[in-house]
Amino acid sequence: MRLFRRISSLFLLAAKAPLLIGGQAVMEGVMMKSKHHVATAVRSPGGKVVVGHRRETSFAERQRLDKVPFVRGAVLLFETLVIGTRELNWSANQAAGEEEPLSSWALALTLIISLAFALALFKLLPLFLATLLTAHYHGGNWTLNLLDGGIKFALFIGYLLLISLLPDVRRLFQYHGAEHKSVNCYEARAKLVPKEALKFTKKQPRCGTTFVVYVFVLSIFLYLFIPFGAGFWTKYLLRILLLPVIAGIVYEWVRISAKLYSRSAFVRVLSAPGMAVQALTLREPDERQLAVAIKALKTVLVAEQKEMKG
Repeated sequence: MRLFRRISSLFLLAAKAPLLIGGQAVMEGVMMKSKHHVATAVRSPGGKVVVGHRRETSFAERQRLDKVPFVRGAVLLFETLVIGTRELNWSANQAAGEEEPLSSWALALTLIISLAFALALFKLLPLFLATLLTAHYHGGNWTLNLLDGGIKFALFIGYLLLISLLPDVRRLFQYHGAEHKSVNCYEARAKLVPKEALKFTKKQPRCGTTFVVYVFVLSIFLYLFIPFGAGFWTKYLLRILLLPVIAGIVYEWVRISAKLYSRSAFVRVLSAPGMAVQALTLREPDERQLAVAIKALKTVLVAEQKEMKG
């Protein structure tokens, strides 16, 4: 009962928390997203900061799914992937001094290829290796899922370490740090300028890296409901079908933990593993990079304020 009361109180406190701003590092810039607006700021080859802004009304909101816990998470996650891919392409064009946008077909193809790669690397390969090891050691369902989760986690860490060797990715990770520092600066009600933002931590409890870690952990337990005697491809398909369920649950946890992280030691303890892994995708930004992130952040804040006044 004590744990139930603690969790209930967290939900009540989270409901009273202010609107949060999310973001994503892009090529030579940062994308910031509020409830209804998206702004991406990029440093062009000439040194000028170029900003793209648009109003975004999510499918979840239009269908009123944004009010349905555990359902909204899966829908919003997919929308975030689409928006992130679109803004990443736009930023790459701006950083290269080009203007050609990605067509809808090209965007869809990019998403399909990215998802297929992720499912093969972080679902198919871990399950295949875990199945071989479980059979070799005559293990059961717990063994299979613990090995599956452990191999996924190891592949994820190895993937991050490998791509961090690339110069372009290291700069992307610097902009990731700039995104977090500027948001943390804003949430602390400090002055939104690069020198002030430099003082804040690079870590953020609602980071996408942290989200992935929670997905890995929760999947170990939810996949126990998949019959151990099912065939390999059945297990793989069911793992894919359970992803929206897992995403929906993790989204609710991240939503709560992000709003209560600074006020609850209980939340900070539960968030510690994800926060630790997050450090692999962050690098210390310079003031020029922070200026770009702050420009994107101010753009969505001004747009939201105008909308509220209107």
